[in-house]
Amino acid sequence: MNQKMDRRNLLKSGLMAIGGMTLAPHLSMGAFANTPLSLDPENRIYRSPMVREHFLPADFKAPKILAKLNANENPYGPPMTAQKAVADSVKNGNRYAWKEMSDLIDKIAKKEGVTPDHIFMGPGSSDLLEKVALVTFMKGQGNIVSADPCYMSLVQVAKSVGATWKPVPCTADWSHDLKAMEAAIDKDTKLVYVCNPNNPTGSITKGQDLLDFCSRVSEKVPVFVDEAYIELAVGADTQSMVSLLQEKKNVIVARTFSKIMGMAGIRVGYMVALPSYLESINKITRGGMGISYTSIFAASAAMDDKDFQGDTRKKNHEAKLYLYENLDKMGYKYIPSYTNFVIFPVAMPAKELLTKLAAKGVSIRTFDIQNKPWCRVSLGTMDEMKTFVGALGSLTA
Repeated sequence: MNQKMDRRNLLKSGLMAIGGMTLAPHLSMGAFANTPLSLDPENRIYRSPMVREHFLPADFKAPKILAKLNANENPYGPPMTAQKAVADSVKNGNRYAWKEMSDLIDKIAKKEGVTPDHIFMGPGSSDLLEKVALVTFMKGQGNIVSADPCYMSLVQVAKSVGATWKPVPCTADWSHDLKAMEAAIDKDTKLVYVCNPNNPTGSITKGQDLLDFCSRVSEKVPVFVDEAYIELAVGADTQSMVSLLQEKKNVIVARTFSKIMGMAGIRVGYMVALPSYLESINKITRGGMGISYTSIFAASAAMDDKDFQGDTRKKNHEAKLYLYENLDKMGYKYIPSYTNFVIFPVAMPAKELLTKLAAKGVSIRTFDIQNKPWCRVSLGTMDEMKTFVGALGSLTA
Protein backbone atom coordinates (compact mmCIF):
# COMPACT_ATOMS: atom_id res chain seq x y z
CA MET A 1 0.00 0.00 0.00
CA ASN A 2 2.79 2.43 0.89
CA GLN A 3 4.52 1.66 -2.40
CA LYS A 4 1.34 2.47 -4.30
CA MET A 5 0.82 5.71 -2.40
CA ASP A 6 4.44 6.72 -3.03
CA ARG A 7 3.95 6.12 -6.72
CA ARG A 8 0.77 8.18 -6.78
CA ASN A 9 2.57 11.01 -5.00
CA LEU A 10 5.35 10.81 -7.58
CA LEU A 11 2.79 11.09 -10.35
CA LYS A 12 1.21 14.11 -8.66
CA SER A 13 4.54 15.79 -7.99
CA GLY A 14 5.74 15.68 -11.55
CA LEU A 15 5.55 12.41 -13.50
CA MET A 16 3.75 14.31 -16.20
CA ALA A 17 5.58 17.59 -15.75
CA ILE A 18 7.88 17.13 -18.72
CA GLY A 19 6.58 16.19 -22.16
CA GLY A 20 7.89 13.41 -24.38
CA MET A 21 11.23 14.22 -25.96
CA THR A 22 10.98 12.80 -29.46
CA LEU A 23 13.84 13.88 -31.67
CA ALA A 24 13.34 11.38 -34.47
CA PRO A 25 9.99 11.97 -36.18
CA HIS A 26 7.17 9.45 -36.08
CA LEU A 27 6.85 9.35 -39.80
CA SER A 28 4.09 8.47 -42.21
CA MET A 29 4.69 8.92 -45.91
CA GLY A 30 1.90 10.12 -48.10
CA ALA A 31 -1.08 9.73 -45.83
CA PHE A 32 -3.75 11.45 -47.89
CA ALA A 33 -4.20 13.41 -51.08
CA ASN A 34 -3.37 16.78 -49.49
CA THR A 35 -0.45 15.51 -47.43
CA PRO A 36 3.13 16.18 -48.64
CA LEU A 37 4.66 12.92 -49.84
CA SER A 38 8.36 13.78 -49.65
CA LEU A 39 10.56 14.10 -46.58
CA ASP A 40 14.21 14.73 -45.87
CA PRO A 41 16.03 11.36 -46.15
CA GLU A 42 18.50 12.37 -43.44
CA ASN A 43 15.67 12.35 -40.89
CA ARG A 44 14.13 9.05 -41.83
CA ILE A 45 14.03 6.12 -39.46
CA TYR A 46 15.24 3.38 -41.79
CA ARG A 47 18.54 4.91 -42.89
CA SER A 48 21.49 2.58 -42.27
CA PRO A 49 24.59 1.26 -44.05
CA MET A 50 22.51 -1.63 -45.38
CA VAL A 51 19.20 0.17 -46.02
CA ARG A 52 18.36 3.23 -48.10
CA GLU A 53 14.76 4.41 -48.34
CA HIS A 54 13.36 6.14 -51.39
CA PHE A 55 11.01 9.12 -51.51
CA LEU A 56 8.64 10.64 -53.96
CA PRO A 57 9.86 13.63 -55.96
CA ALA A 58 9.22 16.97 -54.26
CA ASP A 59 6.97 18.07 -57.13
CA PHE A 60 4.88 14.88 -57.11
CA LYS A 61 1.15 15.62 -57.29
CA ALA A 62 -0.61 13.10 -55.11
CA PRO A 63 -3.89 11.64 -56.40
CA LYS A 64 -6.62 10.40 -54.14
CA ILE A 65 -5.16 7.66 -51.97
CA LEU A 66 -7.12 4.47 -52.60
CA ALA A 67 -4.91 2.19 -50.48
CA LYS A 68 -2.78 3.67 -47.70
CA LEU A 69 -0.33 0.86 -47.11
CA ASN A 70 2.83 2.68 -46.06
CA ALA A 71 2.80 3.03 -42.27
CA ASN A 72 1.92 -0.37 -40.74
CA GLU A 73 -1.31 0.96 -39.30
CA ASN A 74 -4.29 -1.11 -38.21
CA PRO A 75 -7.01 -0.36 -40.81
CA TYR A 76 -9.83 -1.52 -38.50
CA GLY A 77 -9.30 0.60 -35.42
CA PRO A 78 -9.60 2.20 -33.02
CA PRO A 79 -12.15 -0.23 -31.60
CA MET A 80 -15.60 1.16 -30.91
CA THR A 81 -15.03 0.62 -27.19
CA ALA A 82 -12.03 2.96 -27.35
CA GLN A 83 -13.91 5.50 -29.46
CA LYS A 84 -16.71 5.56 -26.90
CA ALA A 85 -14.17 5.95 -24.08
CA VAL A 86 -12.71 8.99 -25.83
CA ALA A 87 -16.15 10.53 -26.34
CA ASP A 88 -17.18 9.91 -22.75
CA SER A 89 -13.94 11.27 -21.25
CA VAL A 90 -13.34 14.32 -23.41
CA LYS A 91 -15.55 16.46 -21.16
CA ASN A 92 -12.84 16.17 -18.52
CA GLY A 93 -10.06 17.07 -20.91
CA ASN A 94 -9.45 20.27 -18.97
CA ARG A 95 -7.96 18.17 -16.15
CA TYR A 96 -4.57 16.52 -15.78
CA ALA A 97 -4.80 12.76 -15.66
CA TRP A 98 -2.56 11.85 -12.72
CA LYS A 99 -4.95 9.43 -11.02
CA GLU A 100 -6.22 8.01 -14.30
CA MET A 101 -2.67 7.38 -15.49
CA SER A 102 -1.91 5.59 -12.24
CA ASP A 103 -5.00 3.41 -12.72
CA LEU A 104 -3.88 2.50 -16.24
CA ILE A 105 -0.40 1.64 -14.94
CA ASP A 106 -1.99 -0.68 -12.37
CA LYS A 107 -3.97 -2.38 -15.13
CA ILE A 108 -0.94 -2.83 -17.38
CA ALA A 109 1.16 -4.12 -14.49
CA LYS A 110 -1.46 -6.76 -13.73
CA LYS A 111 -1.52 -7.82 -17.39
CA GLU A 112 2.27 -8.12 -17.51
CA GLY A 113 2.57 -9.89 -14.15
CA VAL A 114 4.76 -7.24 -12.55
CA THR A 115 4.37 -4.57 -9.90
CA PRO A 116 3.41 -1.05 -11.05
CA ASP A 117 6.89 0.34 -10.45
CA HIS A 118 8.06 -1.77 -13.41
CA ILE A 119 5.94 0.31 -15.84
CA PHE A 120 6.90 3.53 -17.64
CA MET A 121 4.36 5.21 -19.93
CA GLY A 122 4.82 7.17 -23.14
CA PRO A 123 2.92 8.40 -26.19
CA GLY A 124 3.67 5.35 -28.29
CA SER A 125 6.65 3.03 -28.00
CA SER A 126 8.91 5.07 -30.31
CA ASP A 127 8.87 7.86 -27.74
CA LEU A 128 10.14 5.40 -25.16
CA LEU A 129 12.90 4.10 -27.42
CA GLU A 130 14.03 7.66 -27.97
CA LYS A 131 13.96 8.55 -24.27
CA VAL A 132 16.13 5.56 -23.46
CA ALA A 133 18.56 6.55 -26.21
CA LEU A 134 18.78 10.12 -24.91
CA VAL A 135 19.36 9.14 -21.31
CA THR A 136 21.78 6.31 -22.09
CA PHE A 137 23.98 8.24 -24.50
CA MET A 138 23.49 11.87 -23.47
CA LYS A 139 27.18 12.22 -22.64
CA GLY A 140 28.09 11.13 -26.15
CA GLN A 141 29.96 8.03 -25.12
CA GLY A 142 29.59 4.32 -25.77
CA ASN A 143 28.00 2.21 -28.47
CA ILE A 144 24.76 0.43 -29.23
CA VAL A 145 24.56 -3.01 -30.82
CA SER A 146 21.60 -4.03 -32.99
CA ALA A 147 20.66 -5.96 -36.08
CA ASP A 148 20.77 -4.35 -39.50
CA PRO A 149 18.16 -3.87 -40.90
CA CYS A 150 16.15 -2.86 -37.84
CA TYR A 151 13.77 -0.13 -36.71
CA MET A 152 16.12 2.83 -36.46
CA SER A 153 14.33 5.27 -34.13
CA LEU A 154 16.39 4.39 -31.05
CA VAL A 155 19.62 4.08 -33.02
CA GLN A 156 19.20 7.41 -34.80
CA VAL A 157 18.59 9.31 -31.57
CA ALA A 158 21.55 7.59 -29.91
CA LYS A 159 23.77 8.58 -32.84
CA SER A 160 22.46 12.15 -32.75
CA VAL A 161 23.81 12.60 -29.21
CA GLY A 162 27.17 11.04 -29.97
CA ALA A 163 26.84 7.27 -29.64
CA THR A 164 28.47 4.81 -32.01
CA TRP A 165 26.30 2.21 -33.71
CA LYS A 166 27.58 -1.33 -34.19
CA PRO A 167 25.23 -2.89 -36.79
CA VAL A 168 25.16 -6.67 -37.12
CA PRO A 169 23.72 -8.05 -40.40
CA CYS A 170 20.73 -10.37 -40.07
CA THR A 171 21.10 -14.05 -40.90
CA ALA A 172 20.09 -15.62 -44.20
CA ASP A 173 16.49 -16.02 -42.98
CA TRP A 174 16.49 -12.39 -41.76
CA SER A 175 16.40 -13.30 -38.06
CA HIS A 176 18.77 -11.67 -35.57
CA ASP A 177 22.28 -13.11 -35.63
CA LEU A 178 22.37 -13.44 -31.86
CA LYS A 179 25.80 -15.05 -31.77
CA ALA A 180 27.35 -12.23 -33.79
CA MET A 181 25.48 -9.59 -31.77
CA GLU A 182 26.84 -11.01 -28.54
CA ALA A 183 30.34 -11.08 -30.01
CA ALA A 184 29.99 -7.41 -30.99
CA ILE A 185 29.52 -6.33 -27.37
CA ASP A 186 32.63 -4.70 -25.91
CA LYS A 187 33.59 -2.62 -22.88
CA ASP A 188 32.01 0.48 -24.43
CA THR A 189 28.62 -1.09 -25.22
CA LYS A 190 25.85 0.56 -23.21
CA LEU A 191 22.80 -1.00 -24.83
CA VAL A 192 21.74 -3.90 -27.05
CA TYR A 193 18.59 -3.31 -29.10
CA VAL A 194 16.38 -6.10 -30.50
CA CYS A 195 13.20 -5.55 -32.54
CA ASN A 196 11.21 -8.80 -32.59
CA PRO A 197 9.28 -9.26 -34.85
CA ASN A 198 11.62 -7.03 -36.81
CA ASN A 199 10.83 -3.93 -38.82
CA PRO A 200 11.25 -3.41 -41.79
CA THR A 201 11.77 -7.13 -42.54
CA GLY A 202 8.76 -8.63 -40.70
CA SER A 203 10.94 -11.57 -39.68
CA ILE A 204 11.01 -13.36 -36.33
CA THR A 205 13.78 -14.55 -34.03
CA LYS A 206 12.79 -17.70 -32.16
CA GLY A 207 11.47 -17.05 -28.68
CA GLN A 208 13.62 -19.48 -26.73
CA ASP A 209 16.78 -18.45 -28.57
CA LEU A 210 16.06 -14.80 -27.80
CA LEU A 211 15.15 -15.59 -24.19
CA ASP A 212 18.47 -17.36 -23.66
CA PHE A 213 20.32 -14.48 -25.35
CA CYS A 214 18.62 -11.79 -23.29
CA SER A 215 19.07 -13.70 -20.06
CA ARG A 216 22.78 -14.11 -20.66
CA VAL A 217 23.62 -10.75 -22.25
CA SER A 218 21.63 -8.67 -19.74
CA GLU A 219 24.14 -9.72 -17.11
CA LYS A 220 26.67 -7.58 -19.02
CA VAL A 221 24.62 -4.77 -20.55
CA PRO A 222 20.92 -3.72 -20.71
CA VAL A 223 18.94 -5.31 -23.53
CA PHE A 224 16.05 -3.34 -25.03
CA VAL A 225 13.47 -5.57 -26.77
CA ASP A 226 10.92 -3.82 -28.98
CA GLU A 227 7.77 -5.97 -29.12
CA ALA A 228 5.52 -3.61 -31.09
CA TYR A 229 4.28 -6.38 -33.40
CA ILE A 230 4.33 -9.40 -31.11
CA GLU A 231 0.53 -9.73 -30.84
CA LEU A 232 0.37 -10.14 -34.64
CA ALA A 233 2.92 -12.96 -34.79
CA VAL A 234 0.47 -15.70 -35.79
CA GLY A 235 2.09 -19.14 -35.87
CA ALA A 236 5.45 -17.85 -34.64
CA ASP A 237 7.79 -19.42 -32.14
CA THR A 238 7.98 -16.31 -30.00
CA GLN A 239 7.35 -15.05 -26.50
CA SER A 240 7.60 -11.81 -24.59
CA MET A 241 10.82 -11.12 -22.73
CA VAL A 242 8.90 -9.63 -19.78
CA SER A 243 9.25 -12.92 -17.90
CA LEU A 244 12.97 -12.23 -17.44
CA LEU A 245 12.13 -9.40 -15.06
CA GLN A 246 11.01 -12.01 -12.54
CA GLU A 247 14.65 -13.12 -12.54
CA LYS A 248 15.85 -9.53 -12.05
CA LYS A 249 17.39 -9.46 -15.52
CA ASN A 250 18.21 -6.02 -16.91
CA VAL A 251 15.86 -6.14 -19.90
CA ILE A 252 13.58 -3.38 -21.13
CA VAL A 253 10.49 -4.38 -23.12
CA ALA A 254 8.49 -1.86 -25.16
CA ARG A 255 4.86 -2.40 -26.13
CA THR A 256 2.44 -0.21 -28.06
CA PHE A 257 -1.28 0.31 -28.58
CA SER A 258 -0.59 1.41 -32.18
CA LYS A 259 -0.72 -1.98 -33.91
CA ILE A 260 -3.18 -4.68 -32.85
CA MET A 261 -5.26 -2.19 -30.85
CA GLY A 262 -5.56 0.28 -33.74
CA MET A 263 -4.52 3.41 -31.86
CA ALA A 264 -1.53 4.69 -33.86
CA GLY A 265 -2.86 8.24 -33.83
CA ILE A 266 -4.03 8.19 -30.22
CA ARG A 267 -0.47 7.58 -28.97
CA VAL A 268 -0.11 5.22 -26.02
CA GLY A 269 2.79 2.90 -25.27
CA TYR A 270 4.70 1.59 -22.31
CA MET A 271 7.89 -0.14 -21.37
CA VAL A 272 8.46 -2.73 -18.69
CA ALA A 273 11.81 -2.79 -16.89
CA LEU A 274 13.45 -3.14 -13.51
CA PRO A 275 12.39 -0.33 -11.14
CA SER A 276 16.04 0.63 -10.64
CA TYR A 277 16.46 1.05 -14.41
CA LEU A 278 13.31 3.16 -14.72
CA GLU A 279 14.53 5.32 -11.86
CA SER A 280 17.59 6.21 -13.94
CA ILE A 281 15.28 7.31 -16.77
CA ASN A 282 13.05 9.26 -14.37
CA LYS A 283 16.01 11.28 -13.13
CA ILE A 284 16.38 12.85 -16.57
CA THR A 285 12.99 12.77 -18.28
CA ARG A 286 9.53 11.80 -17.09
CA GLY A 287 7.07 9.68 -18.99
CA GLY A 288 3.36 10.16 -19.34
CA MET A 289 2.61 13.80 -20.04
CA GLY A 290 2.61 13.22 -23.77
CA ILE A 291 -0.43 10.97 -23.29
CA SER A 292 -3.74 12.84 -23.35
CA TYR A 293 -6.54 12.39 -20.84
CA THR A 294 -8.76 10.79 -23.48
CA SER A 295 -5.98 8.47 -24.68
CA ILE A 296 -5.71 6.94 -21.21
CA PHE A 297 -9.36 5.90 -21.27
CA ALA A 298 -9.09 4.68 -24.86
CA ALA A 299 -6.10 2.50 -23.92
CA SER A 300 -7.91 0.98 -20.96
CA ALA A 301 -10.95 0.17 -23.10
CA ALA A 302 -8.84 -1.28 -25.91
CA MET A 303 -7.02 -3.57 -23.47
CA ASP A 304 -10.35 -5.07 -22.46
CA ASP A 305 -11.63 -5.46 -26.03
CA LYS A 306 -10.34 -8.97 -26.73
CA ASP A 307 -12.89 -9.45 -29.51
CA PHE A 308 -11.44 -6.52 -31.46
CA GLN A 309 -7.89 -7.76 -30.98
CA GLY A 310 -8.83 -11.26 -32.11
CA ASP A 311 -10.71 -9.92 -35.12
CA THR A 312 -7.75 -7.74 -36.11
CA ARG A 313 -5.37 -10.68 -35.81
CA LYS A 314 -7.67 -12.84 -37.97
CA LYS A 315 -8.23 -10.23 -40.68
CA ASN A 316 -4.53 -9.31 -40.73
CA HIS A 317 -3.62 -12.96 -41.27
CA GLU A 318 -6.23 -13.40 -44.01
CA ALA A 319 -4.94 -10.31 -45.83
CA LYS A 320 -1.40 -11.66 -45.54
CA LEU A 321 -2.36 -15.03 -47.01
CA TYR A 322 -4.17 -13.29 -49.88
CA LEU A 323 -1.07 -11.19 -50.56
CA TYR A 324 1.21 -14.24 -50.37
CA GLU A 325 -0.96 -16.09 -52.89
CA ASN A 326 -0.82 -13.25 -55.37
CA LEU A 327 2.87 -12.51 -54.89
CA ASP A 328 3.52 -16.19 -55.53
CA LYS A 329 1.53 -15.99 -58.77
CA MET A 330 3.55 -12.94 -59.86
CA GLY A 331 6.85 -14.60 -58.98
CA TYR A 332 7.88 -12.42 -56.02
CA LYS A 333 9.95 -14.00 -53.22
CA TYR A 334 8.80 -12.31 -50.02
CA ILE A 335 10.19 -12.64 -46.51
CA PRO A 336 7.67 -14.58 -44.36
CA SER A 337 6.13 -11.95 -42.11
CA TYR A 338 4.94 -12.06 -38.50
CA THR A 339 3.71 -8.47 -38.53
CA ASN A 340 1.13 -6.38 -40.40
CA PHE A 341 3.38 -5.78 -43.41
CA VAL A 342 5.27 -7.80 -46.02
CA ILE A 343 8.53 -6.91 -47.75
CA PHE A 344 9.83 -8.40 -50.97
CA PRO A 345 12.52 -7.66 -53.60
CA VAL A 346 11.44 -6.21 -56.94
CA ALA A 347 13.02 -5.96 -60.37
CA MET A 348 12.00 -2.35 -60.99
CA PRO A 349 14.10 0.45 -59.43
CA ALA A 350 12.59 1.16 -56.01
CA LYS A 351 11.90 4.85 -56.55
CA GLU A 352 10.26 4.14 -59.89
CA LEU A 353 7.95 1.57 -58.27
CA LEU A 354 7.11 3.98 -55.44
CA THR A 355 6.22 6.75 -57.88
CA LYS A 356 4.19 4.56 -60.26
CA LEU A 357 2.14 3.00 -57.47
CA ALA A 358 1.55 6.43 -55.90
CA ALA A 359 0.25 7.66 -59.26
CA LYS A 360 -2.32 4.85 -59.06
CA GLY A 361 -3.37 5.93 -55.56
CA VAL A 362 -1.41 3.23 -53.72
CA SER A 363 0.95 4.36 -50.97
CA ILE A 364 3.74 1.94 -49.97
CA ARG A 365 7.40 2.12 -48.87
CA THR A 366 10.42 1.22 -50.98
CA PHE A 367 14.03 0.60 -50.04
CA ASP A 368 17.35 -0.50 -51.40
CA ILE A 369 18.52 -3.31 -49.09
CA GLN A 370 21.99 -4.65 -49.80
CA ASN A 371 21.89 -2.50 -52.95
CA LYS A 372 18.78 -4.23 -54.29
CA PRO A 373 15.28 -2.71 -54.62
CA TRP A 374 12.56 -3.82 -52.19
CA CYS A 375 8.88 -3.02 -51.68
CA ARG A 376 7.28 -2.99 -48.23
CA VAL A 377 3.50 -3.04 -48.18
CA SER A 378 1.38 -2.76 -45.04
CA LEU A 379 -1.57 -5.10 -44.67
CA GLY A 380 -4.77 -3.13 -45.11
CA THR A 381 -8.35 -4.20 -45.59
CA MET A 382 -9.02 -6.91 -48.16
CA ASP A 383 -10.28 -4.25 -50.59
CA GLU A 384 -7.03 -2.30 -50.16
CA MET A 385 -4.97 -5.44 -50.73
CA LYS A 386 -6.90 -6.14 -53.94
CA THR A 387 -6.20 -2.58 -55.06
CA PHE A 388 -2.50 -3.04 -54.35
CA VAL A 389 -2.33 -6.42 -56.10
CA GLY A 390 -4.10 -5.01 -59.14
CA ALA A 391 -1.83 -1.98 -59.31
CA LEU A 392 1.35 -4.02 -58.84
CA GLY A 393 0.22 -6.54 -61.42
CA SER A 394 -0.48 -3.81 -63.99
CA LEU A 395 3.08 -2.52 -63.62
CA THR A 396 4.77 -5.89 -63.97
CA ALA A 397 2.51 -7.62 -66.52
